[in-house]
Amino acid sequence: MTSDKVILGLTEEVALLGKNGEEKRVRARIDTGATFSSIDSRLAADLELESSTKSKVIKSASGTKKRPVVYARIRMEGLVLNAEFSLADRGHMTYPLLVGQNILRKGNFLIDPNRGGKP
Repeated sequence: MTSDKVILGLTEEVALLGKNGEEKRVRARIDTGATFSSIDSRLAADLELESSTKSKVIKSASGTKKRPVVYARIRMEGLVLNAEFSLADRGHMTYPLLVGQNILRKGNFLIDPNRGGKP
């Protein structure tokens, strides 16, 4: 039915590609309800991700906040995508990376909640 689509589960192991070609593999939360992706600020600093002059207003369960934006390259299921992430303190969360619609639209992905990984 959808052989041209890449199927993702609710969580996926992804690779973030850092400034010096460094690769960091992390488990990410795939969130179709999030319009914008988010990365833990410590992880972004470790990878020396490129800062942007942009900021993004993010609405979340903890309220509305203006967050700085960084650029990163991310590899999911063999696809390498350039993406923007809002910086956040995700240290208290299970996943240091949240993949939202801004990335999911680029990769022609389908989400299967029954596919591997823990939710």
